[in-house]
Amino acid sequence: MQGKNKRHRPGLYYENKFKKRGYNLIIGVDEAGRGPLAGPVVAAAVTLKDPHFENRIDDSKILTSQQREDAFPEIIDKSFFGIGIVDEKMIDRLNIFVATRIAMEEAVKGVINKLKHRQRQRADMHILIDGNVKINIDRSFTNIIRGDSRCRSIACASILAKVTRDRIMISYDKIYPKYGFGQHKGYPTKAHRAALKKFGPSIIHRMTFNHA
Repeated sequence: MQGKNKRHRPGLYYENKFKKRGYNLIIGVDEAGRGPLAGPVVAAAVTLKDPHFENRIDDSKILTSQQREDAFPEIIDKSFFGIGIVDEKMIDRLNIFVATRIAMEEAVKGVINKLKHRQRQRADMHILIDGNVKINIDRSFTNIIRGDSRCRSIACASILAKVTRDRIMISYDKIYPKYGFGQHKGYPTKAHRAALKKFGPSIIHRMTFNHA
């Protein structure tokens, strides 16, 4: 049973596929926070130095909070990574789709800058992006639907993005405790909508989203 479960976890098919095409550096990209009513959208980009992990690597949405926290430092240790954060004010100004693209672009630039500083930046890198976001960056990329459950690099990025965003929302919970951000992380749960109805939006709520 355990072996069957492992076969369904994100593998290295896409990393190997593009390495066979001559791309020596593969970057996986994912985001967290497109759906919440409050807080930022966060993206992460990851290129793996070591693709083998002791902790479970999978789509962050199906991992427990503890599994994500356990995997987080191991991913940091075994990758070059970048984080992009776009706050709720810019989300309201631009819309969530543009904000997500910008966060992803910032995350990728973070990886590229780290590789540059280590004299490892190359033209032969390829970017694997979860979903259908088209980034504006001078590198080749491929979109993979449900990539966080099919590609290990993207799964690692999904964990970094989710843990980073959750930590931001937990810190906001200490500033705005009556909304329960520590529990729902800004997502539109019944409890969150009830708090909005009772107290109105805080300054970190996305005013262009439906709060009803």
